Amino acid sequence: MNVFITGGAGYIGSHTCVELIQAGHQVSVFDNFCNSQPEALARVERITGQRPQLYQGDIRDADALTYALKDSQATAVIHFAGLKSVGESVQNPLAYYDNNVVGTLRLLQAMRACDVKALVFSSSATVYGDPHQLPIPEDHPLSTTNPYGQTKLVIEEMLRDVHRSETQWRFAILRYFNPVGAHASGLIGEDPQGTPNNLMPFVAQVAVGRREFLNVWGDDYATADGTGVRDYIHVVDLALGHLKALERLANHTECEAINLGTGVGYSVLDMVKAFELACGKTLPYQVAPRRAGDIAACYANADKAERLLGWKAERDLTAMCEDGWRWQRANPQGYGQI
Repeated sequence: MNVFITGGAGYIGSHTCVELIQAGHQVSVFDNFCNSQPEALARVERITGQRPQLYQGDIRDADALTYALKDSQATAVIHFAGLKSVGESVQNPLAYYDNNVVGTLRLLQAMRACDVKALVFSSSATVYGDPHQLPIPEDHPLSTTNPYGQTKLVIEEMLRDVHRSETQWRFAILRYFNPVGAHASGLIGEDPQGTPNNLMPFVAQVAVGRREFLNVWGDDYATADGTGVRDYIHVVDLALGHLKALERLANHTECEAINLGTGVGYSVLDMVKAFELACGKTLPYQVAPRRAGDIAACYANADKAERLLGWKAERDLTAMCEDGWRWQRANPQGYGQI
């Protein structure tokens, strides 16, 4: 299969490139490198022996998208391209609606123009808002607590509307939880631009000496230790979930939302302790006020993924932290050292 991946040089995108290539698929990447580096694709080649075809452009550029999609001869698309910081979305919601929602609209228009009707969409557990049920099943009521989550929900509704109007479209909406870790080779991993917005890259940067301490955003939630609880999933397991979703779309005309998570929640302090074991040092942190848009706890019911995709997360918390530390230790400045 020829697969077109928007945002394919990013953290999840680059790991998905590896798994697709190793499964025998041809991969093309469309990326503007606003939060990624071309070096990631060179590292994909080092792991797999094959470098994805690169088209550099912005997801909102309809002409560039249409040209790249047609030139790639893709038969399916995986859509990762998007801004993804909850806190930043609260501060600058218009940028999130413009990039995420308008960008997806342009992508769907390009796909229609090129007669490509299969899409795996990178959604998020943020569409569940502040959940009233744990673990969270896919039929949980949908709502959001921040603009980032709202853009994901708007896109999901757009896909459902498109499928209702033209049933030959095939959509897999993957609602995943908190990706962490890195490829076991240590060659690719998470390399956020500027100050990390997510917990684990910040923890890793403290461990490697790039930052003095970790901010723990709130210790007064209704959780076991007062810190936020999330479902952390190894990025390679997540990438394999996209491969399984693609394989299903080859034979099913549908629009399905599917959780990708482990079903286990860990607190911020649980993650700090686990990373301390992986890196062999104590990691300093200080408690700061809660961030706007954050919730107390969120973890998945992933039964549907196992039933429909034959997929289940296999890598445990130890592997997540050890692989993440291997990447950060070998690349203390991320791809920026190149």
